[in-house]
Amino acid sequence: MIKIKLHWQILIALFLGVIYGIYFTDYVNYISWMGDLFLRALKMIIVPLILSSIISGVTNIGNAENLGRLGLKTISYYITTSIFAIVTGLVLVNLIRPGAGADLGFSENVEGLLIARESFGSTLLNIIPTNIFTAFVEGNMLSIIFFSIIFGFFITKTNTKHRIFLTDFFNSTFNVMMKITMFIIRFTPYGVFGIVAFQVSRSSNILDLAQRLGIYMLVVIIGLFIHASITLPLLTKIIGKVRPLKHFNNMSTPLLTAFSTSSSSATLPLTMEAVENKDGVSNKITSFTLPLGATINMDGTALYECVAAMFIAQAYGIELGFTQQVIVVITALLASIGAAGIPMAGLVMITIILTAVGLPLEGVGLILAVDRILDMFRTATNVWSDSCGAVIIAKSEGEKLKV
Repeated sequence: MIKIKLHWQILIALFLGVIYGIYFTDYVNYISWMGDLFLRALKMIIVPLILSSIISGVTNIGNAENLGRLGLKTISYYITTSIFAIVTGLVLVNLIRPGAGADLGFSENVEGLLIARESFGSTLLNIIPTNIFTAFVEGNMLSIIFFSIIFGFFITKTNTKHRIFLTDFFNSTFNVMMKITMFIIRFTPYGVFGIVAFQVSRSSNILDLAQRLGIYMLVVIIGLFIHASITLPLLTKIIGKVRPLKHFNNMSTPLLTAFSTSSSSATLPLTMEAVENKDGVSNKITSFTLPLGATINMDGTALYECVAAMFIAQAYGIELGFTQQVIVVITALLASIGAAGIPMAGLVMITIILTAVGLPLEGVGLILAVDRILDMFRTATNVWSDSCGAVIIAKSEGEKLKV
């Protein structure tokens, strides 16, 4: 039999999921369990994978000087690409003005806005966990990453015997986690089929919503497309000296999975496998940059939040001046970095931006209806940016890649 490549299997599953969700709505429960099971399997391995990969990566980096250099390159890339994304969204939303004359009658009520706002204030403080095991249980990625970097760094400070033992232990653990990941990846088409069918079956009024919010959705999608197909490939080509199209082909499986699941963290194991095995990036780079990127590098989300804030302002007839728009850019950047470890992350981010420029928090209800659809596009953009960062940083470290 002809073996169909995994990304084609996922595309077929995506198409079949849409058909099933539309025509077999009453029977979607019979197959939705496949999506739940797949996501649970991915989430099961996220914490041990991140812990072992970052500790392994930091110990293999070797010393504080190398770690500082790699960390500086990684953070600089994430901040730069996020700013490019936000500015792209800001230019488009000012040119097209999707919120001008928008019908406010279709807004939805949103509960828990004040709770979400208060939780953001302690985000940076909560990076340092009072109990690391609680962070493991709750999946607080920023805390896990912080602990892993500290733990890995001080392994390099122990005596030779202990350093070799712990380095070998975490390298071995990481290899085992990647074996488990490869096993779970085989079931991706089934998971995608179940997830998409379930989501489509719930979106019976999706066409009506798309018509009402069509221009707004179009602005977000165009902005994401420009960032993903022009800005990031140019950076990859000019700075990384690699072939963007070849890299994109290598990333097809994680990108399709990110689009289907709307979760950068759940897609992380697939992203690491593709970047390391297909692009040829070393474990030292992937195990440090990609877990960090899945947590703090949110280009697509930052662009989306900027457009959403401007759309709400236009819908309420509020003109934001240059200074206020600069505040939107800065707040969107900071919020996108801190949002990963917070429940209701997207809601937290948008309320922070609205508060910063004095817009009504109830405006979130305007965009909530189509958030799930746009989340698919922005998550794929987030993952694509992470992968581009990994190859650019690997090239800057003198590595020879396959792209």
